[in-house]
Amino acid sequence: MTDKTAAELRAAFAAGIGGGHPSPWREAFRAIPREAFVPVFHRQDQAGQWAPVTASDPGYLEAVYSDTALMTQLDANGIPTSSSSEPGLMLDMLDALDAHPGDTVFELGTGTGYNAALLCHRLRADHVTSVDVDPDLVALAARRLGDLGLTPFVTAGDGALGYSARAPYSRIIATAALRCIPPALMEQAAPGAVIVAPIGHGVIRAVVTEPGHAEGRFLSRPALFMPRRSDGRGPDFDILRNQAPQATGLPVADALSRWKFPLSLALPGYSSCTWRDDDGTLTAVGLWTEDGSTATASVNGHVRQTGPRKLWDTVEELAALFPQGPPAREDFGITITSAGQRIWHGHPAGPTWTLPTASEVQR
Repeated sequence: MTDKTAAELRAAFAAGIGGGHPSPWREAFRAIPREAFVPVFHRQDQAGQWAPVTASDPGYLEAVYSDTALMTQLDANGIPTSSSSEPGLMLDMLDALDAHPGDTVFELGTGTGYNAALLCHRLRADHVTSVDVDPDLVALAARRLGDLGLTPFVTAGDGALGYSARAPYSRIIATAALRCIPPALMEQAAPGAVIVAPIGHGVIRAVVTEPGHAEGRFLSRPALFMPRRSDGRGPDFDILRNQAPQATGLPVADALSRWKFPLSLALPGYSSCTWRDDDGTLTAVGLWTEDGSTATASVNGHVRQTGPRKLWDTVEELAALFPQGPPAREDFGITITSAGQRIWHGHPAGPTWTLPTASEVQR
């Protein structure tokens, strides 16, 4: 049992998240009970097993009112599929959204409904539209919102398609990781609309300057959101055994972690793994993308690659471009046009990485 009430914990939580900087959203965090949207979450133990935590468990309220992401849904294999995001990150994204009463907001990824509740508190519920691909999550979120007297428009569907019947939107926010800004959202954005969305291991804030065109930069804060659900190809490590090795001079042991952020932009949606010997010493790393491209790099400097993209070549290109490690996230920007979307470093004419098209993401 806690010796503080939920209201006391919530007040301290609302005042302190994000370092306590001034924000018009703090009143929403103070008013909306997070526990209403996270009656149960899952905590991982040292063995990697997930166990449910409910209001009857010690420390439940303290965890709910900590600046921590909480896993709220697991699939049949025990893999997390939905979470209540880190509140400090939510605050930063809402600040970046710069929504005011009168703005109409589209949210991609309803999740627990907590973020929609915050939007409803500051704006008007009838100005908030939220879409999630999981109908069970949508039903739960709608019920929990309704229990608090909040009635935004919440529906199940592909959030990447937006919801044209309620467009245009002056503000668009995504709470699921994207590979690019979905074209449908650009089409449904009002002139001057602000778009805040996770791409790679960061969050972009872009402003629609004219139909089909937007420019922006990444926020300084790291971010890692649940990806949109899709069926992608796994790694093809077996075929690599027949590939002739090439040499690499990169420090394999920390290459993927050192350039993790620019790698998430240059290879959207990539996955990685490691191999270790019986003593736990790293022996090799693996890297793959959903188009079937696969690479392994061993600590002895041997690299093998297969598929339409040479993934380790991209790692080496980033290492050459950023020899001291990746620069600040806010040094990266995005340009969105009807012809395509690209990430750039420094300024729009700087080093550039093309984001996949919506059709490539959906394959």
